[in-house]
Amino acid sequence: MNSGQHIVAAFDNDLRQIENLVVTMGGLVEQQLENAAELIVSRDLELAEKLIASDKQVDQMEMEIDELVVRIIALRQPKAQDLRAVLAALKVAADLERIGDYAKNLAKRMDVLATVPPVGSSGKTIKRMCLMVREMVKDVLDAYLTRDGASAVEVRLRDEEVDQVHNNLFRTLLTYMLEDPRNITPCMHLLFISKNVERMGDHTTSIAEQITFLITGELPDDDRPKGDTTSKAIATE
Repeated sequence: MNSGQHIVAAFDNDLRQIENLVVTMGGLVEQQLENAAELIVSRDLELAEKLIASDKQVDQMEMEIDELVVRIIALRQPKAQDLRAVLAALKVAADLERIGDYAKNLAKRMDVLATVPPVGSSGKTIKRMCLMVREMVKDVLDAYLTRDGASAVEVRLRDEEVDQVHNNLFRTLLTYMLEDPRNITPCMHLLFISKNVERMGDHTTSIAEQITFLITGELPDDDRPKGDTTSKAIATE
């Protein structure tokens, strides 16, 4: 093996190590989302603590990926598609870390929600949102590994459905608050949780966009479908 082949092989090994870490990190985030989906219905405080504790491992893996990316750029000086692959891994890891943070925030609100009665079917609705995002994360990571641009685009479009569920729940919870002031505290927590899950979907679409960048060298030039209208909502009687 000549020196050029050795450099290429060394880079490929380093990149494979980074991408394996990204996928492992993604698996942990998928588990966080599964636990969050269960937690919002069961209100199991022990499971909440488990979810909160697991986020440290996700954060640690992101730090490892950051360090490996810095090392590979410094030592290998990748260019063109190789550089895109390294930068995409860095961005994907950052998005996964944010999804994990939102799942942790959901768990932290269980201390309050566990002390009050459920508000209608809101828990089941948020559970469905969590599972929708979990499937999006799984599919987008598969697309990342296989460099499947079409699947990445499909995941990106699915985020609009998550937004619509969030919009509907937002209106429902506002109605509950207007009907009975005792619902205000639990509904506010549920609104924050629903928004967090909606943001998880946004970060998943960001991963999908990085796959397009990785394959083509350009981010999608069209506006991302965005169905969240809650920031413009006005409560009316």
